[in-house]
Amino acid sequence: MPVKQFSDVEPTPITAAKDTTIQVLISSDEAPHFAMRRIEMKPGGSMPLHTNEVEHEQLVLSGRGRVVLGDEVHEVAKDSVLYIPAGLKHSYETIGDESFVFMCLVPNKPDVTKICE
Repeated sequence: MPVKQFSDVEPTPITAAKDTTIQVLISSDEAPHFAMRRIEMKPGGSMPLHTNEVEHEQLVLSGRGRVVLGDEVHEVAKDSVLYIPAGLKHSYETIGDESFVFMCLVPNKPDVTKICE
């Protein structure tokens, strides 16, 4: 389907995260090169430090978040753009009482998420 609404796609919990859901808006079955995902972290939500085997390009849609990228900590908000290289340790947590929502584009390649201990 070339056009759809966020509401057309059921959010599913991200099991490794706290109070966080994902909607796969454009899957690898729908597009040849990239998948598009919408992530929503409720207030108090977080994703622990982890790595992925694919890069991420992200755009913050609403709310504020604290993002760890390697050894750097960034506070991001609406219209912030992030690039996360493959293999870089990163984590997310919501700041404040509004959901932290962002789009995430990833290449259609095999990916494994590894939680860092």
